Amino acid sequence: MSNALEVRDLKASIGDLEILRGLDLTVPFGEVHALMGPNGSGKSTLSHVLMGKTDYTVSGSASIDGVDIMGMTVDERARAGLFETFQYPTNVPGVTLDDLTAEMAASNPSDNGYEERTAAASTRLNMDRFRGRAVNIGLSGGEKKRSEMYLLGVANPKIAILDEIDSGLDIDAVREVADMVESLRSSELGIVVITHYNRILKYMSADRIHVMVGGRIVKSGGAEIAEELEAKGYTEYQVAAVG
Repeated sequence: MSNALEVRDLKASIGDLEILRGLDLTVPFGEVHALMGPNGSGKSTLSHVLMGKTDYTVSGSASIDGVDIMGMTVDERARAGLFETFQYPTNVPGVTLDDLTAEMAASNPSDNGYEERTAAASTRLNMDRFRGRAVNIGLSGGEKKRSEMYLLGVANPKIAILDEIDSGLDIDAVREVADMVESLRSSELGIVVITHYNRILKYMSADRIHVMVGGRIVKSGGAEIAEELEAKGYTEYQVAAVG
């Protein structure tokens, strides 16, 4: 069986600046993986490269459910099953969540499950009062993250890259977002949670944790890695990467 996401020897640079340096990552369907690392380690660059941002010179491979996405446009990657949330969700004046989900459905007419998934995600995440409002306008940080989880539930992707979904949230909102991620677990979905900190992982069950330093994944394992990072930080990994 194919994996939700498989990345091999992925390299990315801007001009002479090499950011990703031969990164390997495998995320099976049904699993939640956490990608942790200090500022400048390349975590957000990885999400940008996977989504098809054109600022980078890229080599290596990335596939979703066995399908190579590297030659695809952004919209083709989305239709292939890639979904990304952002550290700072964008405000979209004049466009409601219902407008956005209707456009998602229209862009993929072969998928006839949008109406059912919209109703289910709206009920599960208590989104009825938000669906008629402009996307992210006047919402708190936690409410914006809730909206992104709602869109994830409606989109029904194969792999979701959640870039710092705990950024700027208070303790209650972090717990709520973690619960939402857990509620979206599915045998047909792989999830990558990108984060600096252990705090969100205290409220969810990550199947695997990866430490990223210097554009590579330098260690992978279980929950003990997050606890070790909270106690000791990233210093020893950064020293090893330089050495």
